Amino acid sequence: MKLKEVAFTIAISAVTAASVMWGYNKYTTNNNTYGGQIQGVVPSNYRYAGLSSNTSSPTGAVDFTEAAEDALPTVVHIKTKTNAKQVSNSLPQMQSPFGDLFNDDMLKQFFGQQNGVIPEQRASGSGVIISADGYIVTNNHVVADADEVTVTLSNKKTYTAKVVAKDMSYDLAVIKIDASNLPFLLYGNSDETKIGQWVLAIGYPLNLQTTVTAGIISAKGRSLGLNKGTRTSSPVESFIQTDAAVNQGNSGGALINTSGQLIGINSAIASPTGFYSGYSYAIPVNIVKKVVDDLIKYGTVQRAFLGVAYAPDDLTDDVKLKEGIKDGDGIFVTDVSKDGAAEAAGIKKGDFITKVNGVPVNSSSELVEQISRFKPADKINISYERDGNEKTVDVTLKNNAGNYDVVKEDNSAISKLGADLATLDPKKAKEYGVPGGVIVKKINAGALSDQTRMRDGFIIIKVNDKDVKSVDDIKKIAGDQKAITISGFYPGYNGVYDYPLSLEDQ
Repeated sequence: MKLKEVAFTIAISAVTAASVMWGYNKYTTNNNTYGGQIQGVVPSNYRYAGLSSNTSSPTGAVDFTEAAEDALPTVVHIKTKTNAKQVSNSLPQMQSPFGDLFNDDMLKQFFGQQNGVIPEQRASGSGVIISADGYIVTNNHVVADADEVTVTLSNKKTYTAKVVAKDMSYDLAVIKIDASNLPFLLYGNSDETKIGQWVLAIGYPLNLQTTVTAGIISAKGRSLGLNKGTRTSSPVESFIQTDAAVNQGNSGGALINTSGQLIGINSAIASPTGFYSGYSYAIPVNIVKKVVDDLIKYGTVQRAFLGVAYAPDDLTDDVKLKEGIKDGDGIFVTDVSKDGAAEAAGIKKGDFITKVNGVPVNSSSELVEQISRFKPADKINISYERDGNEKTVDVTLKNNAGNYDVVKEDNSAISKLGADLATLDPKKAKEYGVPGGVIVKKINAGALSDQTRMRDGFIIIKVNDKDVKSVDDIKKIAGDQKAITISGFYPGYNGVYDYPLSLEDQ
C-alpha cells in the first residue's frame, strides 16, 4: 500500500515572502553562511551548570537569572569553513535537432555542461558543552560539510575543534576541543516537560554574542519533515515546540528549563521570512543523550527498528476509507516487515500500537521518539489493540539489516558515494542497448551530492573505465580507493557523462 506524503519546503538560510518555510538556524550574509552518559561521574575539580533552585522572585514571578547565569558559560559559538570545491557539472541534454548544425563542444558550452566551482563557505551556529574535557553537542547541519571548525567560549577563548561523529537522521553531531575543567550543562529529562512550562533558549543568533530568550513549551512531539528534506532515508523527528525567540545561528544551542538543565537542542524555526516569527523547535534531550553516547562510543548511531510501517497522522477520512485504515487509539500498522522484530512478537497489519514500555503513543513521531532511544538487541514491551482487545508483548529490537549486531561505521568507497544503488533490470538494460549497469535510485548525502550535479535515475555503466553490471561490481572496482570516475548515461538523453570524484575527505 502506498500512501501520499505531505511535502514541506526546506529553506536553509533563505528568504521568501510567499509561503511559510521551515528554516535551519544558520546565518547568511554577503553570500557567506554563518550559521550520554559521559556526565555520569563528576570529579570534584569539575564545574557544571544547572540545578538552580531559586526560580521564583519574592513576588512569585518566575526568575530566569540563576538558570541563565549558570548556562551561559556552557553554550559556545561554532564557526566553520568549507573550502571551495570543483563540481562536475555534467547535466543531461535531450537530443537536439541542432546537433547537425553545431558541434558538441558548442552545445555543451551553451547549455552549461562545464565543470564549475562552489566558492568557499563560512558558517556559524551554536553548541553546548556536555563534559568537562571538551565534548560539545550541536546540529549536524552546523558542521556537516565543514573543512575547518572553530569553537569560541563565552570567555572569548577560541579552539580548533574535531568532528567526532555526526548523524543526519537525527540532525545531531558531536565535536571536541582540547581543553579541561570546562563548565558543562547537565542533562534534564525531556519526558517530564509539560506544555505551558517556561523555557530559555541560549545561542549565538545572527552572529551576535551569547543571547538568552524566554518562552513556553507550546507543543511536543512535532514532526515537520525537516530531516526528510536533508536526503536521509530514515529521519527521526519529535520536536519540542516553543515560542522562545530563536533565529538563524541558534542551531545547536541550548533549550533549558528554569532549573538550568538541558532539555533540548535548538534546531529549526517556522518562518515566512527566514527569521523568527513565533515558533522554534528543539530536539528533546532524551534523544540527544542516547545519540551522543552512540556517536562517542561507536562513531555511528546504534539505531533500533521495530519493523512496522504505519499510517500518517494527518490522513483525511476519504483516504482512510480508500486505504482501509480504521479509526482507533494509537498508531495504525499498515505493514509488518518480514523477519522484523514486530513480526517475531506477533504484531500484525491492522493492529493499533498504543504503548511503548507503558508510555502511551498517539502519533507516529511519538512512536519513533520512543523506539529511537534503544539499541538493537534491547528488549522492550509493546502494547497493541486488535479487535478491541489490548495485548502487551515482549519485543527484541533489530538493526536495519534485520539482526542484532552492533552497527559499525562504513568507510568503504561505495558508502561514501551517498546513494541508493540497484542493479539494472536485464530487460531495461536490453531496452537501453547496454549489457548491464547500476541505477542511481536516490542521491543522499555524500560525494555525489557534494561534488556533482548528478540526478536520480542516472545509469552507471563504468567505474574507472571498467564495465559494471551490478552493485557488487562497483564495490569490487571502487574498493577503498580515494578517487574514482563514474561514467554512465541518463535514459532518454544523449551522451555518456563522466563524474570524477574524490573520496578522501568523505
